[in-house]
Amino acid sequence: MSDKTDRTVDRRSYLAAAGTAAATALAGCAGDTGGGETTETGTESGADEETATEPAEFGVTVTMGQMDSGLDPQNHAETNTNIIVGKAYEGLMDRDKEGGIVAALATDWERVEPGVARFTLRDGVQFHSGDPLTAEDVAYSIRRIVFNDVGIASPQSTDLGTLEPREGDSPPPVEAGDGEVTVRFDGLNPIVFQLFATNGEILRQSWVEENGEDYINRNTNGTGPFRLSEYDSGNRVVFERNDEYWGDVPEVTETTLNASSESSTRVNRLLADESDIVTNVPPQEVARVNESDLAEISSVPSTRIIFLQMRYDVEPFSSQAFRQALNHAVNVEEIVENVLNGFGSVTNQPTLEQFTGYNPDLDPYPYDPDRAEELVEESGFAGAEITLETPIGRYLKDVEIAQAAAADIDELPNVSCEVEQREFNALVQDVTAETIEDRPHFNLLGWGNAEFDASQTITPLLSSGGDLTMLKNDEIDGLLADAESEADREAREEILQETNARLNELAPWVFMHQQFSVYGTSTDISWEPRADEFIDVDTVSQM
Repeated sequence: MSDKTDRTVDRRSYLAAAGTAAATALAGCAGDTGGGETTETGTESGADEETATEPAEFGVTVTMGQMDSGLDPQNHAETNTNIIVGKAYEGLMDRDKEGGIVAALATDWERVEPGVARFTLRDGVQFHSGDPLTAEDVAYSIRRIVFNDVGIASPQSTDLGTLEPREGDSPPPVEAGDGEVTVRFDGLNPIVFQLFATNGEILRQSWVEENGEDYINRNTNGTGPFRLSEYDSGNRVVFERNDEYWGDVPEVTETTLNASSESSTRVNRLLADESDIVTNVPPQEVARVNESDLAEISSVPSTRIIFLQMRYDVEPFSSQAFRQALNHAVNVEEIVENVLNGFGSVTNQPTLEQFTGYNPDLDPYPYDPDRAEELVEESGFAGAEITLETPIGRYLKDVEIAQAAAADIDELPNVSCEVEQREFNALVQDVTAETIEDRPHFNLLGWGNAEFDASQTITPLLSSGGDLTMLKNDEIDGLLADAESEADREAREEILQETNARLNELAPWVFMHQQFSVYGTSTDISWEPRADEFIDVDTVSQM
């Protein structure tokens, strides 16, 4: 019995049917950003063929807060890298603007039995090298993500679920067939298709095996709508249109992605017509953008939460009372109102309201510095001196948020707190360190959850087996195990709601806010941003 019901919709056809004002459409011309390939147009019936002309080159430039950490689509854990590599690489399935599952390299998928999923592959797909997509390539790509001995220790190893280890003559966990791939999980994996719709880009097996990791991090060979034409690590990436793309060929002929951690620089590039899309426009710049003739603001509540995470295994954060004290010490409502100008909403758990497992019965920690002071005394860590590490320019007003939170904590008479600003790529290397002993004690972080399921935040960040965990708690681990083995959706949601209630009490984070994505866009652009923060340039059309 298929779990996807009638949702097998071709992603490109879906977006094309939505029209040029479709939610993920981006468009614009930013200076001399053209230079991609052009295609010849047909002539109207009865027209002189000599009058046929090629369409003008259409370049789109996107300026983000940070660049990528390399072009290997399976060896990163950051949204900005995903935005970049997603121009060239694709997975078996995809999502539309609303988060619905749509087809990509697979045209059909079904759960053939509990813990076993089968994907039917699209015919006629080619890699940019000209090689055909095969079931063996898909099986290899899945194994490379999940199993550390295939080539890399992927930070995405839990993103597709836990695969069944092979024993004796039993079927392999990933099996390539005739135009299909079967995946066997160690347990039910109740959200298998949500996971594959968000993760799992496919690479050419022989291309990976013939090239070293440094080469793969500086080159691409995907099946996507754009081919890499220039890679200047840390500065800019340029893609040109893939005219042999299996789906609807984009109108955009070239797209350039660059970055600046300074929000004022991003806005200046937008207003100087040097960029078409800029991310994380700060609240104080919103009026200047909207009042210009060149650009406007587009914003949407994202699937990203911002929080201050604390390592459970080091003092003073090993104390639950101390962690709760910090939650009472930070005035999150004031930060949302005054630092973010309302571009955010206060959170009280790791799960957002639109996600499976959200617990509606929980309240945010009230701002109560007196109670915070009492809890610090109860913890036994009065006089603690702590440092909050924050990235620079990765999230909307990240430094200012960290400074405001640290100032609130520092106002307590029995705790002192200072801020250390760090470049995101350096901080994320520490956050993703293989062992918890090498991770920061206290840091600001954002986490996007494009699967719309509580487990996909809690498992990686707050379970004992999570790749990025800062908490180890037997009760949480048990609840997550129960959720992953529960086939009934309502019963599973109740388990996840209980998990969120317990996490609210454990306070492994200072629960901050849901981030709004605030973009500045050229007035030449028709665009409605996506909640998952992905910038889908292949659907862009000119106004």
